[in-house]
Amino acid sequence: MISISDLELLELIRNPESKERGYRLLVEMYQKRVYGIIRKMLIIHEDADDVTQNTFIKAFKNIENFQGNSSLFTWLYRIATNESLNFLERKKKRFFFPIEDHLETMAGYLDRSGLITGEEIEKRLHKALLKLPDKQRLVFNMRYYEDLSYEQISQITETSIGALKASYHHAVKKLENELQTE
Repeated sequence: MISISDLELLELIRNPESKERGYRLLVEMYQKRVYGIIRKMLIIHEDADDVTQNTFIKAFKNIENFQGNSSLFTWLYRIATNESLNFLERKKKRFFFPIEDHLETMAGYLDRSGLITGEEIEKRLHKALLKLPDKQRLVFNMRYYEDLSYEQISQITETSIGALKASYHHAVKKLENELQTE
């Protein structure tokens, strides 16, 4: 269920007199976390920035449909996840290039990016993550980096816990194999 602060925020957003302030507070409260989730999936700052903006636009347009069955953050996380996956799918289709080219571009960006602290093993992990299918990478990021439970991930992705555990297991095995061959 939603917390008191979520209820207060929703009241602000749903009140015509405080709607704008409510939206500003929503962005202030969740923008960094939502951006972080998206950046781990898309790697490139400009893409992550665009998708973060789209996530909040979609949230604003659909806030009336939020029923409170989860926290606002879980709801935003679900939107961010779907927007990230849709963005990756559109990018693959739009540019008509092999996925390997896109992965090389993103891996090259990792080398130049300030995203990684400089630890070589961390760079290797991020590059290996790029080789995973999008949904496996998403589940791995949620479990490993965000430390979310399978129950939370299930709520966000609307996927069964068993399927998530299998996806995470496959991702870990692929990463282990990839990191051992480098």
